[in-house]
Amino acid sequence: MELINEDPRSEEIIRPILRGRDIKRYGYEFADLWLIATFPAKHYDIDKYPAIKKHLLSFGKKRLAQTGEKNIDGIDGNDARKKTSNKWFETQDSISYWDDFSKPKIMYPNMTKYLPFYYDTNGFFQNDKSFMITGACIAYLTTFLNSSLFKFCFLDNFPELLGDTRELRKIFFDKIPVKKITLDQNKQFEAVVNDIQREYSEQKAILIDSMIFDIYGLTQKEREQIGYIKIL
Repeated sequence: MELINEDPRSEEIIRPILRGRDIKRYGYEFADLWLIATFPAKHYDIDKYPAIKKHLLSFGKKRLAQTGEKNIDGIDGNDARKKTSNKWFETQDSISYWDDFSKPKIMYPNMTKYLPFYYDTNGFFQNDKSFMITGACIAYLTTFLNSSLFKFCFLDNFPELLGDTRELRKIFFDKIPVKKITLDQNKQFEAVVNDIQREYSEQKAILIDSMIFDIYGLTQKEREQIGYIKIL
């Protein structure tokens, strides 16, 4: 990236970002998009990042200022950002949960046809077209949400929108029961998740389905009834 090449210290506050459309089942398609993550809570000194300061100023300091001023210099539509108490180079919102982006997490789009969930340990940030889940046993939860069991049993928990898409909001996940496992069991799921995300195959996905079926104690008849659900 140019800013990092110009000043390696820029890497401290530049983060890769995924949009909802970039998130796939056990993976992602990176669109080479980056965020200058100058959150107010971090109290950055912009002068310590000269390449980033220079880049931001190229857009005009008055436009970046969070004054809410309209028609700057008498130019119609040349507006500053919404009025806040934050500095000109900072994000508009404080993002109090900013450190959660660096934790192992599940990323998923807010609307989708395919219910894709990605286990992220790369510290990706994301836009408002996607959500994340953090906490314990995240690898296991990723496999459960990507599993045929989840699709078979809980697809109708999410409202259907136009174009056969589903809305994946937190209030709908809250109603879904998930079996608890031990941290040792989660380590087994970490291994299979890391493997399938390195190189995806249907055979690996079917194996993970079998692990989920075992956790839920499904009979052979129940397993056959569910089968392998590839596309919703």
